[in-house]
Amino acid sequence: MANNKTVSDSNLLRTLFNLWPYMWPAGRTDLKMRVVWASVYLLVSKFVLLLVPYFFKWSTDALNGKMDLAGKVPELLTGAIALVIAYNLTRLIQLGLNQLRDALFASVGQHAVRQLAYKTFVHMHELSLRFHLERKTGGLSRIIERGTKGIETIVRFTILNSVPTLIEFLLTAIIFWWGYGFSYLAVTAITVWAYIWFTIRASDWRIAIRRAMNDSDTDANTKAIDSLLNFETVKYFGNEEMEARRFDRSMERYEKAATDVWTSLGWLNFGQGVIFGLGTTVMLILSALAVQRGEQTVGDFVFVNAMLLQLSVPLNFIGFVYREIRQGLTDIEQMFDLLEVKAEVRDAPDATPLDIKQGAISFKDVHFSYDPARPILKGISFDVPAGKTVAVVGPSGAGKSTLSRLLYRFYDIQSGSVSVDGQDIRTVTQKTLRASIGMVPQDTVLFNDTVSYNIRYGRPSASDAEVKAAAEIAQIAHFIDLLPEGFDTKVGERGLKLSGGEKQRVAIARTVLKAPPILILDEATSALDTTTERDIQTALDVVSKNRTTLVIAHRLSTVIGADEIIVLKSGEIAERGTHTALLQKNGLYASMWNRQREATQAEEHLKQVRESDDMGVVNRLAPAS
Repeated sequence: MANNKTVSDSNLLRTLFNLWPYMWPAGRTDLKMRVVWASVYLLVSKFVLLLVPYFFKWSTDALNGKMDLAGKVPELLTGAIALVIAYNLTRLIQLGLNQLRDALFASVGQHAVRQLAYKTFVHMHELSLRFHLERKTGGLSRIIERGTKGIETIVRFTILNSVPTLIEFLLTAIIFWWGYGFSYLAVTAITVWAYIWFTIRASDWRIAIRRAMNDSDTDANTKAIDSLLNFETVKYFGNEEMEARRFDRSMERYEKAATDVWTSLGWLNFGQGVIFGLGTTVMLILSALAVQRGEQTVGDFVFVNAMLLQLSVPLNFIGFVYREIRQGLTDIEQMFDLLEVKAEVRDAPDATPLDIKQGAISFKDVHFSYDPARPILKGISFDVPAGKTVAVVGPSGAGKSTLSRLLYRFYDIQSGSVSVDGQDIRTVTQKTLRASIGMVPQDTVLFNDTVSYNIRYGRPSASDAEVKAAAEIAQIAHFIDLLPEGFDTKVGERGLKLSGGEKQRVAIARTVLKAPPILILDEATSALDTTTERDIQTALDVVSKNRTTLVIAHRLSTVIGADEIIVLKSGEIAERGTHTALLQKNGLYASMWNRQREATQAEEHLKQVRESDDMGVVNRLAPAS
């Protein structure tokens, strides 16, 4: 148990240390001055607040005739009224100072939220593809959402409340000691210590409950988003009830954890009330006895009660601050864990921009594996000459798509080299490398925005005329013109409002707009029907002309015209050559070609039969002449 506490304290200090730059932002003198002035106003408000019980005491004594005002009734009433007005005016001044403090600090807190959220967002994009393939989007978004919400709470309470509240405790203790004796100080100190000790212990107990609630919340949100992203799949298999049950099981765990959170909060508040109530009772008994002995006035009794009531506010606030800070730290703990995840692929310290001359690609004795126990590529070597097209084909799992990921440097190889124009891609910056490569993937995922936005994504600075020209090259301009809002038509979540062929054309258009010297076609037509494939292939042939092109293909009919075809099998090059030469070898490529040709012929024959049957039905239903 002690070890767990040590680890928790270490995490607490580490998180507070990580938060400090956002509490005191570098390069923002204006925000630092806001922090300073907000702190000044808060401290002043604490001193003003201590005057409130005194005015209450003096008002009580004045009304009780215990103040020396020469015994004149008009002066007595005037003095009491003035003290009552001063009492309430002091409270208003203190309230105004607090509001001024909050107004000054608002921009500091929001700036901290913005900066840390921005840093987290940028960091997420810097992490490797492996990280994102292993994470769940719903859970990740929930972690970031909760973390950003917890930042302002922690920054605000840490800077503006903790130290001033301790100062208020100290001043209250001095006033009791100086005005009423050591016994009052002792009772105050014991009450405050017991209150804080209980609050910390109870809050630490509640942290575990809060974590369980957060985990359940993350799990429920992950399942919800995962299910909605796969909306069509759910419908295909009629599994709405199963998805609802999975979601409800997560929400059931969340319900129990959330109930425990609120129940534990009730016990915490009750325990705090008992401790403070006992301390108040002892203090008031001491004062009441002193009043009976004539050592204190009724105003003193009221003063002690008012001071205790006033002390209860920061005491309650200390409990609230501690709970909020610990809960906030719990909420952002995972966010800081994300920020500490190191990017698997990073630029070398001496990395230079890629100097593209012709765009020639070379793989030399490349060995790679996602898992050391399962090699994917085993000494692959081949070149893609500048302006030429090289296709890579092979059975599923042979390592074809891995080549495109390595060229984009989503992963680093274990040995060998991948180079562009003789420059090892590990020695150049990732930004310039990826800026030189265009990709048309098998599964094009579009942003939930307009057609124009998705095409312009290839080059955000492109003009409307350039966007339209790219659409014409991709043979999609006519289709876009027929849409109700043309280029301003929304494509829906992941582009679901468009067909597979339409999405592929949009992907081609934005690659045209990017105008890269190197082009990767990663099974760009394998998910399309034969007719659409032919149309798309025509557009791809136009785009790849005079560009260094690496084609990852499943359908061999799309690579007949390649300058060289590489046949992969189990991570090794089994065959290589032109389409004609490989057919003459009568090896793996020829076998794959024959199987696909037979499948295509069977598909076309079936299509002809269906069309013939349809025509027969039409003829039978046609009226006799």
